[in-house]
Parts: sequence; structure tokens; C-alpha cells
Amino acid sequence: MRFFLAISTLSAVASIAGAFAPSRGFGGYTTTVGTTSSLRALSGEEINSRLASAMEKMKTKDSSSRALKKEDLKVVFEDDHIVIVDKPAGILCVPNKEGNPSLSAAVFDAYGVEGMENKMVVHRLGMDTSGLVVFAKTMDALRSMNSLFRTRKINRQYEALLCGHVEKDSGLINLPLMRDYEFPPYMRVSTDEHQAALVDLDVEVVGKKLLEKPKDSLTKYEVIKRENLGENPVTRVTLTSISGRTHQLNVHCAAFGHPIVADAVYGLDGEAISNGGLSSAEAEDLVPNGARVSEDVQKAIAAAASDKKMCVHAKSISFKHPLTKEEVSVSSDTPF
Repeated sequence: MRFFLAISTLSAVASIAGAFAPSRGFGGYTTTVGTTSSLRALSGEEINSRLASAMEKMKTKDSSSRALKKEDLKVVFEDDHIVIVDKPAGILCVPNKEGNPSLSAAVFDAYGVEGMENKMVVHRLGMDTSGLVVFAKTMDALRSMNSLFRTRKINRQYEALLCGHVEKDSGLINLPLMRDYEFPPYMRVSTDEHQAALVDLDVEVVGKKLLEKPKDSLTKYEVIKRENLGENPVTRVTLTSISGRTHQLNVHCAAFGHPIVADAVYGLDGEAISNGGLSSAEAEDLVPNGARVSEDVQKAIAAAASDKKMCVHAKSISFKHPLTKEEVSVSSDTPF
């Protein structure tokens, strides 16, 4: 499995397509990782035990999601077909098995029609992520919006605060992602040796998702401002998830050497593995010359941000309305 990080200045949108081909360094460099496996493979039983433990922690966290009333909802766009809501951090996007309060339930109570319960949400944000979420009022709108997302005809941008001062003003992070068998159900950068560790696992024991092939994943970043959190360096950036993979922004930023501020999962000492799953040597190869933020600085930032939610916000979304054919473009204020 080959992967590379491209951190050159972006000159044209057409260049993005070329970044998917490892043979083209896109102004960066290409490296191969994990040609000899030195990992201890885990058994299916060990993986399932770790998964069960993680799911219990998630269940406890989900129970903290609070109920929202119609007057609590911040609606930024509404017509006869869709409604776009600005989700607060700390609220589940959709209901879980335990029936904890969610944004989706609140939107249905306020704007839903019979038969659309649990069907209105077009896409999701993680519980810790704030920002814009699209809901459909009809099945026609749901199918049409799903098609736009599936064919990548939706432009979404996130604003995030990253640990440390990012060196380049803009660039691309191109790293394939896989399920993390060591820290299920989370994600990590895929390498040869971590793929090799899956070879002897039984799909009937661990399930299909864990054994899925690595997925090409591409994130565009642009620096808005280099600033400080207390006395600690942080960088405000715009992030565009071009490929839209699960937890892509979190893993890519961590592997890039600049985790998202207050990320309790993929940040230092989080629930998932640090550095996006890369070893120290692999991580240094990606961002050389000491540009990665140090662990000491990450710890200082974590202390300074102890009262904050994870600093990533789904700030803007734009698309051609699939039913009215009008251009829809909305944004919301970043809460950090």
C-alpha cells in the first residue's frame, strides 16, 4: 500500500484528480510503508472484546445528548422540500438504539410529515461536530439529495482549529484509510503491515467492515489564520473532505502532525491511536524538518482547551437544489 502527502500550494482544481495517483507526487513526495510486518496480529475474539469495550464508552457518552425543542433549532434554510439546521456540538445527529435525544428527532417533531420519522436526515455529523445538516421533508427530496451527495455535487467546507502552526498555507493530504483492528470501531491510515494483520481473521467473527479494502481519501486544507490558544500555537483552517470517508478529517489532521484541538478520540491520548495510526518514523517521513507539533505542545493545548468541545465546524454548504433547480448556498458562524 503506497501513500503520500502533498503539501504544495494549490494552483488549479484540475490538479486534485492527479493527487489520487501515487506515481504522481503532486509536488510532494511518495513513500512506501510497512514492507515487513512486525505487528502481533490480534485474534477475532480480542478484537471483539475491544470493540465491546469501546461501544460501552460510546453508549455512556451518547446518553449525555440533550433534547432540543423547536425553538432551540437554528434553521438557516427552509422550503417545501428541505430544511438545513445548524447543529450544536454535543448533540447526536440521529437516534441510537437507546433512544437518546437527537437533532433528527427534534427536526421531525418540528418539520416532519407522517412516514418520514428517522428518514429525514440526508447526511450526518458526529456528536462532537457542530454545523450544518440537511434534512428532507419528502421522499422525493430525500432521494434527490442522497443522489447529490453520492455523486459529490455538494460543496461542503469545515472550519477547524489545529494544534500547532501549520507550515504551508494550503495543500492536500492524501492518505488511504482503513478500519483500526487495534482500536475498533475507529479509523487509521492504512499501511501494508496493518493490512497483513487482517489476513487470518474470519469475516464471520469480526464482520465485513473491518476487512474492507483501504479507501483512497483526500483532504484539502487552507490556512485562515495562525493564532494562539493562551500561549500555545494553533492554526485556523478550512478543510474540504473531497472523498468523504468516515472520520477522515480527524485522522488526516492527526497523521499530518496537527490534530484537531480538543479531539478526544484522534488527538493525543485519545480513544483511538495517535498520529492516525502511523509510527513515529512514518509520521516524520510525512512532515519532515520538525514541522509536526510536539507532544508537549499538544498537552499544553489540551489543558488550555479543557472547557471546549472539539474544534471542528461544518461551516458552509452549497448545491443546486435538485427539485427547484435554484442555487442554495448557506453558512453558519463558527462557535470557537
